[in-house]
Amino acid sequence: MSKIFVIDQNKRPLHPIHPAQARQLLRNAVAAIYRQFPFTLILKESRSKSPVLHLRLKIDPGAKFTGLALVNDASGEVVFAAELKHRGFAIRDALTSRRQLRRGRRARKTRYRKPRFLNRTRPQGWLAPSLQSRVDNIKTWVEKFCQFAPITVISQELVRFDMQLMVNPDVQGKEYQQGTLAGYETREYLLEKWNRQCAYCGVKDIPFQVEHIHARAKGGSNSITNLTLSCEKCNVKKGTKDIKDFLKKDPSRLEKILKQAKKPLADAAAVNATRWALLEVLKATGLPVETGSGGLTKFNRSQQKLEKTHWLDAACVGKSTPELIIKDVKPLLISANGHGSRQSCRTDKFGFPNRHVPREKIHFGFQTGDIVKSLVTTGKKLGNYVGKVAIRSSGSFNISTKNGLIQGISHKFCKRIHAKDGYSYAI
Repeated sequence: MSKIFVIDQNKRPLHPIHPAQARQLLRNAVAAIYRQFPFTLILKESRSKSPVLHLRLKIDPGAKFTGLALVNDASGEVVFAAELKHRGFAIRDALTSRRQLRRGRRARKTRYRKPRFLNRTRPQGWLAPSLQSRVDNIKTWVEKFCQFAPITVISQELVRFDMQLMVNPDVQGKEYQQGTLAGYETREYLLEKWNRQCAYCGVKDIPFQVEHIHARAKGGSNSITNLTLSCEKCNVKKGTKDIKDFLKKDPSRLEKILKQAKKPLADAAAVNATRWALLEVLKATGLPVETGSGGLTKFNRSQQKLEKTHWLDAACVGKSTPELIIKDVKPLLISANGHGSRQSCRTDKFGFPNRHVPREKIHFGFQTGDIVKSLVTTGKKLGNYVGKVAIRSSGSFNISTKNGLIQGISHKFCKRIHAKDGYSYAI
């Protein structure tokens, strides 16, 4: 079970405790709630000094989700886990939309404007906003965990897939080529690229074989662009046939396979583009950083027979992975939502302003994005509601709960339990 974070009177992190012990501290008024997400207690009085165990923060970066786990190296216990959902692709789409609207306005019966794309220089190490947001999200949560837990070392999955090894399988100097990790990088890449299904018949959830699109007997190579996934039945049936002859009755599937084979894995590209920037951010914390590959992560997870989830992948990162103790751990689900838009007005589909956005962001002490608890005692909406609030200047708020949207809740019934921080939470 996930532990509860505890800090002392001076806001120094102590070892996380069991939820039952946390409830006892609250009942005895020895501690108070310091933060709701992640749930953290602060002690009201000094207690006898107990040994603070050292924890390892393990990170499995991804393009859409990043797994986070706090592991006790001495016992192997997973103390806390979280899954962080990024908004990189949403940022990319928003920038694309803005760019299209601006180009449309500039080209529509307006004066000539000189192109400026050659006038701007980017600083060294610059990343696209959609990529930088992933690094910033992880940095934010590493700092939070270091604030609430006694973390002494960090483990990061530095590279999800070893591209050089897959393009040139004969590259030397990699221990996993001859050891127990042989083939893990390539197989995991193919599982992601081909959506964990047979390329020829589409069957899922069975053991797959690595198949050469252009058979090796006919001169095909081991390049990653010539490999796909196949069930045993399709692999035997295809044999050394040319793929065009094998799929001549299904031209649409043939076209899809040939197109997908040459297409790079976008998620892997995003992870590989940010891995060194993330490593520098982690080193800047002053803590020692251990790195490992995606193949090693999968090997550790397979050896311990664990299911594939983002937080379990994080717990299996690096050579330091002990025999893990996982008992009723429920990860905290974190979604990056940003802090809203800075547009002073909304636009129609042609890019022209059509409605006003008020300047005031705070009404009655609340702002959109706060997590509130509302106990409605009068009116038609009697009940207890907890969720993210959307404010109005009239004082009639909307609350997004796990059971749906509740409209028209007066600000008088609302109590803020977590201030807006750009993230939403679920368990």
